[in-house]
Amino acid sequence: MAVFVRVVEKGSFTAAADDFGLSTTMVANHVRSLETQLGARLLERTTRRQHLTEIGAAYLERCRDVLGSVQAADQVAEALRATPQGTLRVTASVTWGAHRLMPVISAYMAVHPQVKVELSLNDRVVDMQEEGFDVAVRSGTISDQQLIARPLRPPRMLAVASPAYLSAHAKPRKPDDLRRHNCLGFAPWGTDHVWRFSRSGQKVSVPVRGSLVCNNGQALLSAALGGVGVVVQVDVLLEPAIASGQLVRLLPGWELPARALHILRRRETRPTAKLRSFVDFVVERLG
Repeated sequence: MAVFVRVVEKGSFTAAADDFGLSTTMVANHVRSLETQLGARLLERTTRRQHLTEIGAAYLERCRDVLGSVQAADQVAEALRATPQGTLRVTASVTWGAHRLMPVISAYMAVHPQVKVELSLNDRVVDMQEEGFDVAVRSGTISDQQLIARPLRPPRMLAVASPAYLSAHAKPRKPDDLRRHNCLGFAPWGTDHVWRFSRSGQKVSVPVRGSLVCNNGQALLSAALGGVGVVVQVDVLLEPAIASGQLVRLLPGWELPARALHILRRRETRPTAKLRSFVDFVVERLG
């Protein structure tokens, strides 16, 4: 179609061939293919000149309309690649997403006001392709080769309990003391309720039991504040309550293992500007 329009505009097959970097024969083949497809002649050709048939003249105008629409579509796509704009769908865990990622999203949107962010917070592993997410923040090992993963700074894990709980139960002095405590479980970590501590190269694994298992860190925080038992959760969730004295950090000389954290996007040849800029923005601040 584009070749046909250029032949008409240039007045000859040879001139159109020069523009496209094709042979004259190839240009002629393109035009003949169109004529065969339409079942009508578009150009009357003699040894000295060519002119449009009636059908050719009508078809030319429609071709110009179609090519103009294609060009406009290309320009829209190129603009989306060049300038961050449009909707970006992001998913992350509830606690980390609300307390650590959301402030970064707010800062990003202030810099790029043409981007709208849809943030979905849940503690399950989502299928980015199936559920239509552009970006995910996920902890643990990443094995999907269709995803590009960039590491983020993992949150620290802390063990805490309320002063009321500790007044009724002996404060643990070493990790193994937790065997005698009501240790509340976090469902996304699975059924292996073993808390692992380390200090100066020493490692201790403590099987724990408790009266409550929950899939939400905020709910576990509420249970800890209510004196139900001992909770292990991320620092960003617990630190305000520790600072105010509502919770007490346990075993401060011991460290709990941090789970690897990554920001993920699907593997694309040319990611959009909004996707590329958002990932870079998060990595710069939380990497």
